Parts: sequence; structure tokens; C-alpha cells
Amino acid sequence: MKSQTPRELDATPDEEPITPRAARIQDVARLAQVSTATVSRALSDPARVSAGAKARVSEAIARLGYLPNSAARSLRSQKARMVLVVLPDLSNSFFSEILQGIEDRLYEAGYGMIIGNLDGSPQKEARFAAFTATGQVDGALLLNGHLFGQTRDGHGEPMKTSVPLVALCEAIPGADIPQIEVDNRAAARAMTLYLAGLGHRRIAYVCGPAGNVLEVERCRGYREGLEATQLGFDADLVLPGDYTLEAGIRVGQTLLASEVRPTAVFCSNDEMAIGLIRTLAAGGLRVPRDISVAGFDDIVFAAMADPPLTTIRQPRRELGRKGASVILDLLKGQGVPKRIRLETELVVRESTAAPPPQG
Repeated sequence: MKSQTPRELDATPDEEPITPRAARIQDVARLAQVSTATVSRALSDPARVSAGAKARVSEAIARLGYLPNSAARSLRSQKARMVLVVLPDLSNSFFSEILQGIEDRLYEAGYGMIIGNLDGSPQKEARFAAFTATGQVDGALLLNGHLFGQTRDGHGEPMKTSVPLVALCEAIPGADIPQIEVDNRAAARAMTLYLAGLGHRRIAYVCGPAGNVLEVERCRGYREGLEATQLGFDADLVLPGDYTLEAGIRVGQTLLASEVRPTAVFCSNDEMAIGLIRTLAAGGLRVPRDISVAGFDDIVFAAMADPPLTTIRQPRRELGRKGASVILDLLKGQGVPKRIRLETELVVRESTAAPPPQG
């Protein structure tokens, strides 16, 4: 495969990439609707600039790919030797081992990392995008499921970058960048087949956030597992969730109030499964004697749940190392595959068993 430079990764067949040096400070000021002096202060002394102006300047820099003179000199002389890691929510325990894998590999190569926690903030996203356009980082790992400036469903114009980007854990549909993930669809199908193989015929599924790429694939796998075992799909057995502990608690409350319950529940992540187990136990239902519960991810708390959780294990540290390795290869001008998928493992623990006898 032909080696791709970072500039080639951002180009389209019919359009020459715009280098960051093509933009001037006047262009940034015009787009941000501020003076050139304000742009200069936002870069050199941001404490003297209002939060709104700083956010507009950051977004303008990212969209135009503007490089201040000092950053341009830095790019000519040396690399920043830093990689930006963009997370949707740093409080989610799923990312801890992935970050460890990234840090381990970057450290071996003499690089550091900057963690960009989006936490749903467009202002933060604009600022982190500016890092990729001003020479403050050499590359970025995107774990947030979309390109800078776009929504999860691909709407919006991507912001200009001057460094290689890699999507990690969550694929970005239509993005012409390397993407590293697990086969979520096959893993969810395997879990559904396992539960059906125990004898369960009413298998509920707790969703992740609507429109999330991971959720779409896992739900497809669940439905394929039902079809493969000739179990009909029942929309009433698909329960809303959002990957949080609170969502699992809400599902548990719903099931406790139901007259007819599923005999097994497959949650599309572990946090919801743990919240569900705690709520069912508090309401007098025993897991797995009365109802089986399974999750997805194998976070550190899964093995410590009561009872320990049956789940799909993602190789999270390996995912982190692989993402960092791909960024490092791109920085060396080496070609890399556009799609890399790592294997998952179905881990059976005490939260699942055969369904209770009917009678």
C-alpha cells in the first residue's frame, strides 16, 4: 500500500489539500468576527480575551488550518512529540485501560499525550481541533465517534487539520482515516446465541444511545442472534438505555414493575448491566436464578459485581497500543491499513444460567 502523508489523508480526489500556512491572521479574525489584535491576544495571552471570543478564534483556527508564526517555526524545526487523545467522557471507566495502552506505546517511542475530554462541549471541541492545526500536537486519536466539526451522523463540514487522525474504538462512517475497532456486531450475536443456548426464549436487550455507531452494530448482532436461533424479534423486549449506571437502574425498576418479564437481559455495556443487577437484587429478584443478566466491554468492575458479570471482553489495552502504533507509523510516513479489527472474547461468569422452570 502506498505510504500516505497526513496531508493526503485529508485530501479528496478532486481537491488539493489546503496547507495550514495558506491562512493568515486576517482570515482568522474575519471568520471569528474579531480584530487581528484579539486573535493575537487569544494566542499569546488568552486570559485577556473573553471566553466567547476565545472559542470563536479557536474554531476559526481549526477550520482554516491557520499556523501562527511561532508554531510554523516549530513545525519546521521539530515535532511537538505529543498526541491528542479525544474522549467523549473521561468519567467513563471503559477508557482507563485504553488510555494506559496508548500511553505505554507512546512512552516507548518518546511521545507524550494530551487528553481532550469533550464532555459534550462544542467550545472544547473547537479548542482541541485548534491543537491539530497549530502544531501543538503531531497527531490525534479520536475516540468520540466523529471528526472535528461534525456530528455523530456525519453532518457538518470537517475542520481542517495538519496532522494525521485515527479513529479508535468507534468507527466514523465515511471518514477517510484509519479506523481501529472490534467487531461489535459479531460479538453481540455471539452473546445472544449463548443466552439462547442456555434455554432462554425471552431475551431482552438494553440499548445504548440512539444513533451511536456501536449501538447500531450491537443491536444488529442481537437481532441476528435471535434470527439464527429462530426466536422472533419482539420490539417490547428492546429497552432504552444510554450506557450509564442510571440507565440500568431505570431498566431494573421497569422490570420489577412488569407482570411478564424476560428470563435474560443482554445490556449493551457493563455499566448498565451492573446498575440493573443492583436494582433487581434490591427489589427481591435473584440473578441468575430468577433472571440472567449479561453485559458488554468487561470493565474492571464486571468481575467484582455481585454476582460477577457475564460479558464480552474487549482487548482495551491492546486497542490503545494499536491506535498509538498506527499514529506513530503515519508520522514516520508508513502506510497503514484503513480498517483494523481486534478479536473479542465471551467471558462467562455467575450472572447467567439456564432459565427458571416454567410452572
